Amino acid sequence: MSWIQKLYETYQSCSKGIPSDIPNPISHTTQMAHIEITIDEQGNFRRGRAKVLENKEEQKTLIPCTEESGTRSGRKPKNHPLCDKLQYIAGDFVKYGGKVTSGFQGKPAEPYESLLDILLKWKESEHSHSMVRAIYSYLKKGSVIADLVSDGVLPTTKGGTSVAESFEGHKKSASPIFRALPPGQVPMDAFVRFRVEGDGVETAAWESESLQKSWISFYNSLLNSEGFCVVTGEEKAKLADNHPAKLRHDADKAKLISSNDLTGYTFRGRFLTANQAVGVSFQVTQKAHSMLQWLIRRQAFRSGDQVFVSWAITGKQIPDPCANSWDFLGEGFQIDDAPVLQSSDVGQAFAFRFRKKLAGYKANIADTEDIVVMGLDSATPGRMAIIFYRELTGSEFLRRIEKWHSDFSWFQDFGKNKKFIGAPSPKDIAWCAYGKRVEGSSGSKLLNATIQRLLPSIIDGRLVPRDLVEQCVRRTSGRVGLEQWEFRKCLGIACSLYRGSNNERRYIMALEEDRVSRDYLYGRLLAVADQIELKALQLANENRGTTASRLMQRFSDMPLSTWKTIEEALKPYRDRIQARYPGLLHGYDELLDAIHSKMLIGDYVADGRLSGEYLLGYHCQKQWFRDHKRAKGQWVPKSVDDGENQEIDSEE
Repeated sequence: MSWIQKLYETYQSCSKGIPSDIPNPISHTTQMAHIEITIDEQGNFRRGRAKVLENKEEQKTLIPCTEESGTRSGRKPKNHPLCDKLQYIAGDFVKYGGKVTSGFQGKPAEPYESLLDILLKWKESEHSHSMVRAIYSYLKKGSVIADLVSDGVLPTTKGGTSVAESFEGHKKSASPIFRALPPGQVPMDAFVRFRVEGDGVETAAWESESLQKSWISFYNSLLNSEGFCVVTGEEKAKLADNHPAKLRHDADKAKLISSNDLTGYTFRGRFLTANQAVGVSFQVTQKAHSMLQWLIRRQAFRSGDQVFVSWAITGKQIPDPCANSWDFLGEGFQIDDAPVLQSSDVGQAFAFRFRKKLAGYKANIADTEDIVVMGLDSATPGRMAIIFYRELTGSEFLRRIEKWHSDFSWFQDFGKNKKFIGAPSPKDIAWCAYGKRVEGSSGSKLLNATIQRLLPSIIDGRLVPRDLVEQCVRRTSGRVGLEQWEFRKCLGIACSLYRGSNNERRYIMALEEDRVSRDYLYGRLLAVADQIELKALQLANENRGTTASRLMQRFSDMPLSTWKTIEEALKPYRDRIQARYPGLLHGYDELLDAIHSKMLIGDYVADGRLSGEYLLGYHCQKQWFRDHKRAKGQWVPKSVDDGENQEIDSEE
């Protein structure tokens, strides 16, 4: 139960100086309201002031709730104590054709009477509030539907005896209530909130801090279950019987703590009651879950229903472990790495920017500060599980984030305006490995499982699963089945994974002309062959794939035999370049000879499958061509002003 203790400590730490978007107060929840009713302090309906809330941002409403209503579901959902749907607040609901939830059909007035009952107790308690008295006086009249109909908020059928459930024509010409409601709901399903106008400054019931404190004090007086709280250690704490839901979004019914299974064996067999298994005080569970809701909405990494959230106990800002380097650095540190020359390891420039960004976090986060990383997912609508949980110190957390982004940094091409050096995110890696299989609702399980497998590599420093590395290499090698932008993106991610997974070989982000490993040299050969044919196609204004690109998958499996095919196919393209730029062709031949001379004869004739290292050699050699040109009989670095397509400055 350390997770709930850490969340409770975070709430206690942050509640004193937190920004305006604070977590919900205890015993409160949020709902999307569709109708706003204005009354005066005597409980009189203000004619012409009721309105429909069409704006989604305006609809979000903070309301008081009980343990039962905060997690209500089933055939007889429990009412909220102040604001609720029309079947709970309207005494004339059935009169105007309203249909109550199935569990109330035997006694349709039960939801309305239940709300009035708790509202009356609140009104007559020592914790009463002027807004409560006004709302109770109004609701007791039982004329809510009639008032909304008279104000034109609820449309009626032709006879005017019931509220309309549908409309004719286009939705834009329909009554505003139909536009405010989510799909599948009718006007009688609308949720209502109240505004009370009087001498007081506060009029909106959902914004009144004094009303919130009034409800918290009153509801606390109703709790009577006492026992030992495992979080605070208090022996006579008022324990919670139900624990909050709505953790990931307002419609989320899955709960982390649930003990309402009185017929199964959730706790029975060893304990007589749920509180004997574990007791958590009402205040603790409310604050902890409210803090978790706030953290998820504010800074969680989401993948469908799966969420990963990391936070500091003090509430200080920390980096997102699931972000790629581009998103991690932010606008102030993002620099287009495309024009950077490869005369040295360009990873040094990235490392400098990254450490400078990280220094800002280190200055704010103490070395011994508690950091928590938590992952949540639900297999069923009602039960949620913690799928990942780590507690780290501030220095340990930042060190592991730095190690991930440094070890797995590489040239990334995520589109025209998103070229950078750095590490991909878990979501990027899942896409590289499985492509469209992780897209849409059908691919969410595979995507979530992949992200879950990668988190230990980031947070714990474990090796990336080998099958993921191999899958990314295989998919990148199958270039013929990828669009150009897909190949460029996959190439950067696959190289990043292979480099980080083989960190002991110390690959740098530049062409290593002294590296003589078989796979690296074969990758360089493939890049030169690709460049020769590509240049010849450009000279003839042809736009099609090269032989090297079409045979890349086969080349990775059988490099020796495939290289013979590729080399023979280069003859007409070599002749085309020879006719126009003989000096350039000589430069290409020099490169091929230099690469061949470095390869051991035993490695060259071996036709075994290439590892992902060949992609590093291929990518670095291709990048080298972008940064160099042939001038005066030698390869020289381009200046930034030379442009992308300028290959030759002068001939031999």
